[in-house]
Amino acid sequence: MNDAVPEAEPEQAMPRGDDPAAPAPLDVPRAPTGHPEVDAHVARLADADHLTTDGHAEVYEDVHRGLRDALTALDARPGPPAPPPVPEHRS
Repeated sequence: MNDAVPEAEPEQAMPRGDDPAAPAPLDVPRAPTGHPEVDAHVARLADADHLTTDGHAEVYEDVHRGLRDALTALDARPGPPAPPPVPEHRS
């Protein structure tokens, strides 16, 4: 009878492609909006493709902040001048 404990096989390293936390491109298509400032912020999302999951939040927050600022700037732009008031006719 052999009471020896069988040797455990050495743990194999997980191939990089199987590591769920490893950086991997999401390959999400990004269509241009026609607004260069907005397109630049949306293009920044590609930076997350090269980061581990814990680094995504920083990129997403930065993009969100930039898009929010771009929308706020639209509200701050002066619009067309208001039409002159119509005079009231009194009889």
